[in-house]
Amino acid sequence: MTRLHRQPICVASALMVPFLALASPPWLAIDGVGPAWAVLWLLPWALVDGPVSGALSGVALGLVLDGLNLGGVSQVPALLLLGWWWGRLGRRAAPIQRSLNLGLLAWLGSVGLGLSLILQLWWRQGGVLDPLTRSWGLQTLWCQALVTGLLAPVLVSLQLLLWRRRVPS
Repeated sequence: MTRLHRQPICVASALMVPFLALASPPWLAIDGVGPAWAVLWLLPWALVDGPVSGALSGVALGLVLDGLNLGGVSQVPALLLLGWWWGRLGRRAAPIQRSLNLGLLAWLGSVGLGLSLILQLWWRQGGVLDPLTRSWGLQTLWCQALVTGLLAPVLVSLQLLLWRRRVPS
């Protein structure tokens, strides 16, 4: 049985995430905030390849994306948990095929990622967030979650179709 993580073209698709994060088209943004590209890539990957591969891919992708940012917060914890959770959903539950379900999962993942970043900022600042940081963080969280949730039915469905064909049941 050929697994998804053993196919070079699928692994190479992960290189698109940092590229898209850096060159996010402005027409895909709300108030200057683009989608969570890591969530849009990780969701179908974990659903197809399982919890261990999803968690490891989340860590790898988080480390690459953290290398692009100079801030002191990390995407690794949230992407690790999301990859593991989505991988378990893909293995234990019936195959997720409806586009709205994929949009909801991506929306939840984007909210989880945003909350993780806000929580890390709160922790770094000693348990206090100034009002400007709080309002900026919540606006970024909701804008990113909305764009991610709206793009997910199209992008994640397409990736699921392509990757499920590469991995025989």
